[in-house]
Amino acid sequence: MTDLKEQILAYINKRSPNEKEFIQAVEEVVSSVGRVLERHPEYEDLKILERMIEPERVITFRVAWQDDAGEVQINRGYRIQMNSAIGPYKGGLRFHPSVNSSILKFLAFEQIFKNALTSLPMGGGKGGADFDPKGKSDAEIMRFCHAFMQELYRHIGDFTDVPAGDIGVGSREIGYLFGMYKKLKNEFTGILTGKGKHWGGSVIRPEATGYGLIYFASNMLQANEDTMENKKCIISGAGNVSQYAMEKIIELGGIPITVSDSSGFIVDKEGIDEQKLEFIKDLKNNKRGRIKEYADKYPDSEYVETEQDADFNPLWKVEADCVFPCATQNEINKQDAEHLAKNKIMLLAEGANMPCSSEAIAVLQESKILYAPGKCANAGGVAVSGLEMTQNRMGVYWNREDVDERLKQIMKNIHEVCLNAAEEYGVPGNYLEGANIFGFLKVAEAMKAQGIV
Repeated sequence: MTDLKEQILAYINKRSPNEKEFIQAVEEVVSSVGRVLERHPEYEDLKILERMIEPERVITFRVAWQDDAGEVQINRGYRIQMNSAIGPYKGGLRFHPSVNSSILKFLAFEQIFKNALTSLPMGGGKGGADFDPKGKSDAEIMRFCHAFMQELYRHIGDFTDVPAGDIGVGSREIGYLFGMYKKLKNEFTGILTGKGKHWGGSVIRPEATGYGLIYFASNMLQANEDTMENKKCIISGAGNVSQYAMEKIIELGGIPITVSDSSGFIVDKEGIDEQKLEFIKDLKNNKRGRIKEYADKYPDSEYVETEQDADFNPLWKVEADCVFPCATQNEINKQDAEHLAKNKIMLLAEGANMPCSSEAIAVLQESKILYAPGKCANAGGVAVSGLEMTQNRMGVYWNREDVDERLKQIMKNIHEVCLNAAEEYGVPGNYLEGANIFGFLKVAEAMKAQGIV
């Protein structure tokens, strides 16, 4: 297995030099897949893994648009169509200054496994632009989205590639993108998910990632004869995933005690209840405010400002039982993980994509902390996106209870297949290995059946 890992990493470093996020994502999977290849040498003969880490298509394009001052602005747009072995490409669009090919390839690669775990027929893809919606007017965002879709529409379709939202792309942006697609193609099809529920969207799509995260964590606790009741929970981020994770934690009797944004975080040792959560939702969703304002509203809480380049984030030193990183990739480093282990947290489930560095994951697993990677724990969002695709094609829409029950069952199934795969391949209880193995096997079998294409 060591020789295979070195061979694959040499291969990926040669073909994708300087793409550190993508290389990190591949490295995490390679160790798990080695166990599969030992039993299935035919996959190695067919170069299944090498083909899986090479995108089927990488699309890069210029996005020219005009700001409110009349000045022309130029951004770079992307769509990474990673793997379509089990269904049309599926994955979000991210609008953020940090967007580049490495980040999108890592996200698209993760999406292959995440989508496979849902059991829905979806391949892996990701896209976006280095455009920053912050500080832009609605008119500027509309003009950018329209310009972006004027190129993207050529490459997508409801049975080819169905994008969704991600960081910087919410219901407003999806609406503008869909409007331009409809105008260009003169058709109303389910080409995007995350649409408004009154015009083709699914109920609980905004809540799905956060709800699914806590459903998965509850299954982890249940497997260890425990529940979410009275568990103190650290949550990072303040967007949809964080907000709805907190909502579900409160519903299940847990106690969220933190929330954060790029400037800092608050600690509320009394716990964030429903009323306080509504303040956070209004602050972040409607007023576009900073989380520091929470401490002004609730003076018994504490606000801590964070430094961007510090050796560790003091958020991860807060004492708690369960941890849910929901902000961005690599927000927990080795030192942060050591602080979590020292505080004897029992569970960490990833709401964001790859929020823990490789070194942090090693610390968590060595410390016997229950650890669930994003590809299984945060799959609720893409699961409900898949349900939205199904509803669009049927022309029939389910109510909130139906969708929530389907989501709950999907997360339970993901939990079971991860544990079963880990058990079968000699790493019982290891959700990371189980998720990688199950996802790889499903996609590998489809690639094998379809031949060398």
